[in-house]
Amino acid sequence: MSPWRPTAALVRALAAGGVGLALAVVLGRPAVVVLVAPLLLVGALGLLHRPRARPRVAFRVEHAVLREGQGTRSVLDGSDLGDVEHVTRSSGPVPQVVLRPAGGGVQQLVGADGELPAIEVGPRRWGVRRLGDEEVALTSPWAGYRCGPTRQVGPRLDVLPVGAPFASHAEAPQPLGLVGAHRSRSPGDGAELDSIRAFRTGDRLRRINWRVSLRTGELHVVAPLAERDTGVLLVVDALADHGVSGGIDGTASSLDVTVRAAAALAEHHLRRGDRVALRVIGSRGEQVGYGAGSNHLRRLQFRLARLVPNEPRLAADQLQLLATPGTVVLVLSPMLADVVATVTAGLLRGGLPVLVVDTLPEGTVPATVEGTGPRVADLAWRMRRLEREAVLDRLASLACPVVAWRGPGTLDDVLRRLARRSRLPRVRPR
Repeated sequence: MSPWRPTAALVRALAAGGVGLALAVVLGRPAVVVLVAPLLLVGALGLLHRPRARPRVAFRVEHAVLREGQGTRSVLDGSDLGDVEHVTRSSGPVPQVVLRPAGGGVQQLVGADGELPAIEVGPRRWGVRRLGDEEVALTSPWAGYRCGPTRQVGPRLDVLPVGAPFASHAEAPQPLGLVGAHRSRSPGDGAELDSIRAFRTGDRLRRINWRVSLRTGELHVVAPLAERDTGVLLVVDALADHGVSGGIDGTASSLDVTVRAAAALAEHHLRRGDRVALRVIGSRGEQVGYGAGSNHLRRLQFRLARLVPNEPRLAADQLQLLATPGTVVLVLSPMLADVVATVTAGLLRGGLPVLVVDTLPEGTVPATVEGTGPRVADLAWRMRRLEREAVLDRLASLACPVVAWRGPGTLDDVLRRLARRSRLPRVRPR
């Protein structure tokens, strides 16, 4: 903090009191002394409470990691505040962050416990949010001296995306792992019934089916199917953001739908014991390897929260996603970029089950470009939509399902069809 300086009120009180006192002596008017006596009294009290120590304050937020729609407080930590009576602080506005009070300004008398005023903040959209620069000013008793205002950079908030409500009861098309909640085609130690067969050496006694054994006169056991996990690869399109984002309570842009859908799918599959990986097309080419558990979910959410729409020059190796066999690929994209269609077609040629989740909101209006008339912009957008429909038709001709994101049950029917397709016999050329 800056050193203590006399306030303008103290200077005016002493100056006006001194001039009045001089006039009373020169003119012989005692009534003037009565008029300036309150000013002299206030000035004397201000000088009497002159601060001795220089205070120190620092800004911080109570929670540095939040989810969309949650709130926290921006508080002040101070030391050497014994000479401080009043605190005033002001915070600048930030897009997609709600402040309370709405103007970002608050003032408060410092109590005996030294509590300083706080500002409530509530981010409305995922991402890395830097709160506005703040100014704080401290005032001594009787407004005699002031310290500040001192400007400090606002603290940073990591706002994680809120996973859209999602639930699915469909099984994975190609479960190949060791453990999980999906039914495998091979026998094993699971809960799904495969058949009842005659007892063989090595079978567990708890698998004996006594009803069938008593009826046939020979021991029979229940043969279950193994429970396997699967690999889920989330391919996120971060090349551009179409539409206007109104935060968690308003309209959603294409990148909002993409990020929230990816967070919901990752949380759903990780809770079922599957392995999930992330590949980002665009931005800085973020990648997260396969993993499971709550720590891996938090890692995915942090990576999604740091996405910035960007269309860099993509190299050929960046288009190779290196998906392993048995992986279910979920492509989340508004399908307005040709490179996304190229990547999807490459995954299909690799024989992987691929599902495209359309994340373009209905009624999306493109952002206006300076110098472009509304009729030209509308015509260009309609032409782009026609090209998008052609791309979706070509993907459908390659047996790649495309489904619009709508929350719970979005992927159930498509995943069931992919699972049935994976069990069909395949003709391989020699």
